[in-house]
Amino acid sequence: MFSIKLMKSLLLTVLLGSAVAVLAQQSGPESSTTPPTQQADAQNGAVVPRPLTANDALKWKRLAGVTRSADGGWVAYQFSPIEGDSELIVRSLQGEKEYRYPVGETGNAGATFSHDGAWVVFATYPKHAEAEKLKKAKKGVQAGATLVNLASGEKYEYPKVRRFTFSGESSVALALHRHGSNGAAQAPPGGGNGSKGRPAPKGSDLIVRNLASGKELTIGGVSEFSFDKPGRWLAWTVTTDDQVGSGVVLRNLASGVVTTLDSDKARYERLSWSEEGDALAVLKGVEDKAFEEPLYSVMGLANLAASRPALHLAQYDPGKDEAFPDGMRISPNRAPSWSGDRKALLFGIDEAKKKDRQEKDSKDEEAAEEKKDDGETPPESAAGSAEEKDVKPAQPAAGRKKPDEEKPDLVIWHWKDDRLQSEQQVQQGRDRNLSFLAVWHVAEDRFVRLADEDLRDVSPPEKGRWAVGTQSEPYLLTGSLEGRRYQDVYMVDIMDGQRQLVGKRMRWVSGQSPDGSKLLYFTDGHYHVFDAMTGRSTNITRDVPVSFINVEDDHNVIDPPAPAAGWTADSRAVLLSDLWDVWRVGVDGRGAVNLTGNGREAQIRYRRYPLDRTEKGADFSKPQYFTMLGEWTKKGGVARLMPRRSRLEVLLWDDAAYGQLMKAENASTLLYTRATPTTYPDLYVADADLSGARRLSDGQAQLDAYTWSAGARLIDFESDSPRPELKGKKLQASLLLPAGYEPGRSYPTIVYIYEHLSDGMNRFAHPDVRGFNAALYTSNGYAVLMPDISYAINDPGMSAVWCVLPALRAAAATGIVDAQRVGLHGHSWGGYQTAFLVTQTDAFKAAIAGAPLTNMVSMYSLVYKNSGSGNMAIFESSQGRFSGGYWDHWDAYVRNSPITHAQDVNTPLIILHNDRDGAVDFTQGVEYYNTLRRLGKPVVMLEYVGENHGLAKPANKFDYTIRMQEYFDHYLKGASAPDWWTEGVRRLDMEEHLKARLPSALETQQAPAGKPAAQ
Repeated sequence: MFSIKLMKSLLLTVLLGSAVAVLAQQSGPESSTTPPTQQADAQNGAVVPRPLTANDALKWKRLAGVTRSADGGWVAYQFSPIEGDSELIVRSLQGEKEYRYPVGETGNAGATFSHDGAWVVFATYPKHAEAEKLKKAKKGVQAGATLVNLASGEKYEYPKVRRFTFSGESSVALALHRHGSNGAAQAPPGGGNGSKGRPAPKGSDLIVRNLASGKELTIGGVSEFSFDKPGRWLAWTVTTDDQVGSGVVLRNLASGVVTTLDSDKARYERLSWSEEGDALAVLKGVEDKAFEEPLYSVMGLANLAASRPALHLAQYDPGKDEAFPDGMRISPNRAPSWSGDRKALLFGIDEAKKKDRQEKDSKDEEAAEEKKDDGETPPESAAGSAEEKDVKPAQPAAGRKKPDEEKPDLVIWHWKDDRLQSEQQVQQGRDRNLSFLAVWHVAEDRFVRLADEDLRDVSPPEKGRWAVGTQSEPYLLTGSLEGRRYQDVYMVDIMDGQRQLVGKRMRWVSGQSPDGSKLLYFTDGHYHVFDAMTGRSTNITRDVPVSFINVEDDHNVIDPPAPAAGWTADSRAVLLSDLWDVWRVGVDGRGAVNLTGNGREAQIRYRRYPLDRTEKGADFSKPQYFTMLGEWTKKGGVARLMPRRSRLEVLLWDDAAYGQLMKAENASTLLYTRATPTTYPDLYVADADLSGARRLSDGQAQLDAYTWSAGARLIDFESDSPRPELKGKKLQASLLLPAGYEPGRSYPTIVYIYEHLSDGMNRFAHPDVRGFNAALYTSNGYAVLMPDISYAINDPGMSAVWCVLPALRAAAATGIVDAQRVGLHGHSWGGYQTAFLVTQTDAFKAAIAGAPLTNMVSMYSLVYKNSGSGNMAIFESSQGRFSGGYWDHWDAYVRNSPITHAQDVNTPLIILHNDRDGAVDFTQGVEYYNTLRRLGKPVVMLEYVGENHGLAKPANKFDYTIRMQEYFDHYLKGASAPDWWTEGVRRLDMEEHLKARLPSALETQQAPAGKPAAQ
């Protein structure tokens, strides 16, 4: 609904495209089925562009899966449609060589280059038609893998491969793990569901190919495998059905020598390498009849970088250690890892559940009863035969479970529960898999427990001796109620488990330094650094001449921080943002430097862009790159700060959106994409200063077949709120122009709303099919207006009115927007704003509210089913923007509820609300629909059965897209009204109605049945 994640998801949906099919001339089904290449001008044979349709959107291809070889010589990317087959392109960046491969129906073939850039491997899937047949037959869709020699173009194909990887930096081998013979998906490494009788990971064939010789080794029964990063070793675990012969094995890739490190009647799980590849860890589980699940030990090698490593696993068996907590075991739900100095193994521990003796006795008695029923005579007891005993009525066996139908189905909701029962249900897998971090110091053979019930969450350090521990349990109940999540934070010494308190009741913890010795956090309006070596905290921003409070956050949060940008690689400084510039501030609070310089003054927002996504901190001995966004111009750009320089270089800066900035590990050239509303985000390669750019992909060619938006305009306006915090506030909206735009002419317009959308003005809207899509509407002659909305506390609905209506007036003043033909649409929080706006104004000719909140009072106390949590936290601390519950602010909740003003609705309205909506409860849509229906208002509710907050089933997305287009075309273009809108559809006729609207049926129709447009 209105979580931050969903806010971002909806924003991307709008800006990158969601999809609404629109006819070329009429409302209704596709009006042309002729391929664009066949629509040629009679005189010169040129392709005549035509408006996009929903079927076109299904076939539209997006650039995806971009990856680059470490040596910088090659790039791979693919073009993938929503429905249909993808193509993978592998291109040389140092010549003209290019390979193209069909990879079937997949969004990402996972193309991977060998480290030396000599080979590429990728997944291949069945083609769309074949995949559909497999799905209908309820058969799994399995991928294969293709290996290509980039010098010769030779390719080698392998069927039924579920995972593949090259041998790290050595580039000597490729490993391909095949699906099992039964075709079923294998269990993930370690399983980890914590349930009774969890099966061991199933093994299958592993093919190891020597890339130089082409020779292949097939290893059977492999459940897990992994190369070390340098590519010296291949480790794997073997699992057999009866566990006899199971083990963990190591192969030296240079010599080919294979060493069995351990073999036993056991299960080996959670194979884990250190990042440098010099240490290996694994869990070993042995069945014990007294326990429900195996009992584990942890094993490890820590000398694998030596010239002659001793291949002997160190093993910690908790059953032989009196210091290990009673009733606990090593948990299979957490992978073991080595400490940074390779002197200790870290792992999780959890409860060792013993088998229920009473239950076991009951099963034995049941087995005896079954034998008796089969005519077998149980042995006589020493007390004599059955004839010699008194005959007694049959009694149920002690401890025997009652039949399931006699057991009540009950959940007890208690006012002291720190989490709602529904939330506990959603999180029960996490709760069941909870493990407490512990460490074994190998040389000393010493066990130390780091986490317990008093400090449940402890994260192991990547380097150094200090782990970070958090305890949120004391604050779970209040956090569940009001949304303010707090925690007590500690630094924990892994040597002895000693804890240093960083702070109580902390809300914003930003992260540990690369060396593990420090922790960055925000409190009382300032950033602080806690140093575990000294045990002291330092306010590092007290003397910096700017504030790092996010003053633009309009939620009900007191002094939230502007987001931190990370650490420097040497752990001596942190990178902070004041919303405009990026600052480097020393951990002692000294030497603060504004790295970007002019952000606040020039109204440019800078963000650091890490080229190495695996970095532990910013290395200022290397160039640093920053993205740029003009606050009032929406220009985009990229800047660079060179080592030992104080002045930022602007490399790119224009009316465009830049993305996917990418550098090869061992090359200086960069890849990036550039987009505008009329420019496809194709891939470019350029020098380190982004000069000499060369376009690699050609997604732009797709635009030639269709009419397309003529671009975008930036609209300035002011809020007309009476509230002082919003009154006269300067805001903006992006206005996408229709295809074929002519100055002086006004156009039908869709207003799409959420929160803050204008920053995406220069992004490219891909055609898509899931409801509204800007590209489809502008292609079909609509303008699209996306205004920014700022909020006043306790008035979220009225805030939308105070921002959207002046934005619409400003847009109409340009002459582009026809104020008499404006439609309104939003989904989720935007759906709420849509449902509310139509109660306050008649400015919209028609509206569609997707999954809207409609009654703020009843919604407050409902459950956000996707997370299981209550909505009250969202209302008080997040998107709802109320400063308390409805009992404290009754008037505010009521006046901002659409249902309160339902009698004032004069705008025809469609409500989309699905019965399984886990964000905005289905009853919210039903309440509004029933109220409007009772008042005789024109309203239709679309319910896609079984769907959640958005639409997932392709057929449903397509159907919603078409209906939305028919509806808006009718009210804004004067097209025929569809019968489902004017008359509805009887339940008994629904099946026939839906069949008539299938894509295949729509292609053969010219227009849907319906009443003629009003004249």
